[in-house]
Amino acid sequence: MLSNNKQEGQPLQPNQPLTEDAAKNGTIEAIQQLGQTAAPSGETNIFCMTIIGQVEGHLVLPPQNKTTKYEHLIPQLVAAEQNPKIEGVLVILNTVGGDVEAGLAIAEMISTLSKPTVALVLGGGHSIGVPIAVSADLSIIAETATMTIHPIRLNGLVIGVPQTFEYLDKMQERIIHFVTRNSRIAEEKFKELMFKTGELTRDIGTTVVGTDAVRYGLIDMLGGLGDAIRELNRLIEERRKTQTGGMVQ
Repeated sequence: MLSNNKQEGQPLQPNQPLTEDAAKNGTIEAIQQLGQTAAPSGETNIFCMTIIGQVEGHLVLPPQNKTTKYEHLIPQLVAAEQNPKIEGVLVILNTVGGDVEAGLAIAEMISTLSKPTVALVLGGGHSIGVPIAVSADLSIIAETATMTIHPIRLNGLVIGVPQTFEYLDKMQERIIHFVTRNSRIAEEKFKELMFKTGELTRDIGTTVVGTDAVRYGLIDMLGGLGDAIRELNRLIEERRKTQTGGMVQ
């Protein structure tokens, strides 16, 4: 006789207690589908958003690609902005880049949040990951992490070359303006890194390691997860003081 638990392939009844196997299966399913699982501890005032793999834009990438879908991140940011319990946003990046417009959309949303934001680059924050990393109020990079800065590339058929070049040039200027506006790097230095030849085997540009990213002013500081949490809590505390006129609640 079959039981009604999830292990036997039957859905749980509304008033049926959640068995240990069913809870374990639910956790595994959450990890498989979303790449995350709810922490067993109490509620937190920090919303953590991960940007990993390739930023997927208007075209669906092959299933073997690890992707971050921007249409999933945008409503999460809207919810974090509207939720009074969320006081800060932590953005963790390990991305190879991806769709330029999708990446810029994510970066613009992060930069316009009213709540404190901290970005942490682990592994890599390449290509369009650079604007996303600098869009936060404070950016942190691990010492072993790298960031690749290069011009915009176009895949596929090009029909009108002059018109396409003009479009790419304008979009590239948008990226340069956004990065220099949201970081301490000079526009001349950023362009120098972007158009450098001889360093990348099959491309123009520069791979910047963690210490150099801080030295150039692209990223604010070196650090890891503990530093990111500490700095975000500091920004949250400063915002509380501002909102209460100098009196901490």
